[in-house]
Amino acid sequence: MPREKRREALDRLREMTDAELSAELSKVREELFELRRKNVTRQLENVAAISECKRSIARILTLQTEREIAARAAAEEAAKAAAGATRGATNVTG
Repeated sequence: MPREKRREALDRLREMTDAELSAELSKVREELFELRRKNVTRQLENVAAISECKRSIARILTLQTEREIAARAAAEEAAKAAAGATRGATNVTG
C-alpha cells in the first residue's frame, strides 16, 4: 500500500470514536476470516490481502492501546491534582 494511502487510512481510523473503532476491528477480523477460508479452498487470488488485513488489525489495536494509555494518564493526572488540592487546603476551626 502506498504511503499516502496508509496515511489516509490511519487518519480515517484516528477520526473514529472508540465504538466505531471497535466495530471496524470486528469487520476487519471477519474479513480476515473470509480471506483465510478462501485461501484454504484455493479461491483467493491475492494472498497479499491477508497480510494487509493483519496490518489493519494491528493499526486498530495500536490506536485502541494509545487511547487507553492516554485515558489512564489523564486519570492519574486528575487524581494527583485532586490530591494536591485537598492537601493544600487546611481545615481551620476557631
